[in-house]
Amino acid sequence: MKTTRSRTVITLGALLAMASGATHVLTAHAQSATELVFWGGWTGEGEQQIQTMVRAYNKSQNKVHVTYVPQQDVVTKFLTASAAGNAPDVMIWDRFETALYAPKNVLAPVNAYLTRDRIDTSGFYGEALRELSVGNTVYGLPLTVDARALFYNKKLLTAAGVQPPKTWADLRAAAIKLTKRDASGKLLVSGFALDDVGLFSMWLKQAGGSMLTPDGKKTAFNSPAGLKVLEFWDTLLNKDKVYEIGFGRGEGNAQDPFVTGKIAMGYNGPWNISSYRKYGKELDFGIAPPPKGPTGAQGAGMGGFGLALTQASKNKDAGWDFIKWWLATPANALMWGKSSNNIPGNLRAAGDAYFQKDAFWKPITDTLKFATIRPPVPGYPPMEGQALIPNIQLFLEGKQDAKTALQKAQIAGDRILADNAAK
Repeated sequence: MKTTRSRTVITLGALLAMASGATHVLTAHAQSATELVFWGGWTGEGEQQIQTMVRAYNKSQNKVHVTYVPQQDVVTKFLTASAAGNAPDVMIWDRFETALYAPKNVLAPVNAYLTRDRIDTSGFYGEALRELSVGNTVYGLPLTVDARALFYNKKLLTAAGVQPPKTWADLRAAAIKLTKRDASGKLLVSGFALDDVGLFSMWLKQAGGSMLTPDGKKTAFNSPAGLKVLEFWDTLLNKDKVYEIGFGRGEGNAQDPFVTGKIAMGYNGPWNISSYRKYGKELDFGIAPPPKGPTGAQGAGMGGFGLALTQASKNKDAGWDFIKWWLATPANALMWGKSSNNIPGNLRAAGDAYFQKDAFWKPITDTLKFATIRPPVPGYPPMEGQALIPNIQLFLEGKQDAKTALQKAQIAGDRILADNAAK
């Protein structure tokens, strides 16, 4: 599930007060069961999905009672609570954050539990489990897995006489045919939405490149493959003119431009499948795995969440029981997948007909077969967010050329990786 993080400046004292007040919730169950406090950043519909599993677990036994406490800016509050020794017991954890925060001793290893309970880790998506690990130390189990795939408007593709693209060359040809402008040149329909610079790493894989050197100490995207990605983007934007930055977005009360037919194709994630399906015949869409790059390389990025034990928890055994019940039991992992419309990290659950026989879910699970995680290196998240993406964005806005963007991102990125490695 896609979530949005808010970045609000709060005083340390206020955070400590909130952490202390929100962590341990006293209920009528306290006399008879271990009280387990469970934090996550999922609210709204996501919170209801989580509560479905919490209620099912609480009903399944009487030794542990779980209370889910949704949080805004959950990572900041968790770090503050951990420093105060007052953290929750279990967290919905963005796996991408593991390499950065596990070394700070805020998450508890689960290796001993895996061994004791004979949990076969090959029963989970390997990349997802690797993202929850630092070296051989595992810090939880995968809750969800996701990958971007190509969403396309069937009606528009049929009218243009094109098929879902399988290669970059196909993508370019289809995007050109699908793009429509009026007599004045105003863009009416974008053939392909090039609207997420954060997907550079996925495109780089398709071009045969790598984000980091094999030892993870330096960036590797300033390469012929990296240049090939930016040159292809430049061709789509400035030569073929299949998209304009911000097209269809930012308008007052504007709907998703894919829903309104303003965008014919674009990369999107499984979190939108359910909402798109609700439009029925008004939005006849399909999904396909990402097109292959110029050398035939496939590339996709795996993301998602896990359930993690916290180091500060005084109820680790109970916390592990909850995690194991939910994620290591295929029937419960499948219940979670069906009730939340998320692909579970448990392979047997993800292999159920609910996902494998569905025209929308199957292309995502096919993509997950070759999807890889972002490098599990402590400095990677800030490197990508502070060095790479800002420079790529400047390139797309025409404020610097491709070579300059990659070079500046490399210099800043290498410095960030070195700074984080030294900590």
